[in-house]
Amino acid sequence: MSSSTGSKATGTRGPKAYMSSSSTELRVKELLREKGWTTKVLAEKTGMSESYLTHIKNGTRRWNEDSLRKLANAFEVSPIDLFAQRRQRTDNIDSNVSMPEKSDVELKVQIVPVVGEIPSNPSPYNNQLAQLTTGHKDIFVPVLNTADAAMFALHVDNNLMAPTFVKGDYLIVSPEIWTRSGDIAAVEYGNDTIIKAVMQVTYTEDFIVLESANHKQAPVALIRGKDHFRIIGRVIQRHQRFE
Repeated sequence: MSSSTGSKATGTRGPKAYMSSSSTELRVKELLREKGWTTKVLAEKTGMSESYLTHIKNGTRRWNEDSLRKLANAFEVSPIDLFAQRRQRTDNIDSNVSMPEKSDVELKVQIVPVVGEIPSNPSPYNNQLAQLTTGHKDIFVPVLNTADAAMFALHVDNNLMAPTFVKGDYLIVSPEIWTRSGDIAAVEYGNDTIIKAVMQVTYTEDFIVLESANHKQAPVALIRGKDHFRIIGRVIQRHQRFE
């Protein structure tokens, strides 16, 4: 599992025991209540010990990819729906997908740092720096099956992009994934004044057209090869917080 500085569990030995953050906490207690199961029943269904599951339930032990998969299979939910802070994608994907009882698909979870501003040059170090300087220390978002070490989660702190994105959303931005015409991306543009923003990007033969995510503001037309423009990363997912 990929992790950033500050997210590694300390274990149960020593003066400090591991406590999960709100971004990595699992909904085991809630799902047990919904199913009417005891921890013993869950242990029988997953093959994991009651002691280990109690720690996972209480957030005092860190889960791994194997335990996440077993829990998803037992509760018949998608792995992402196990997280207390659940994800919603920007496209219309059915959220009621059940995990098969047996799967050969390898599950990878990456813990992505949350930042308050778009970093100019995303990297593990720069993202961590932006995380600290924008007031989001130790806040992370889980993302499944990705391998982009420079990925970051942009915290939306206003409703200027509503209803597409609203205050409290986390936008997962991947610098490695190619941005096609029509995609929403974190971009940098401008000649005298450099602007960084989340915009919908449209390529034409002579221009690059930038539009606000909710299409409520006038588009910006940049001349190819003349006006400064670059893609910082494509928005690949949207997480919403459920209080």
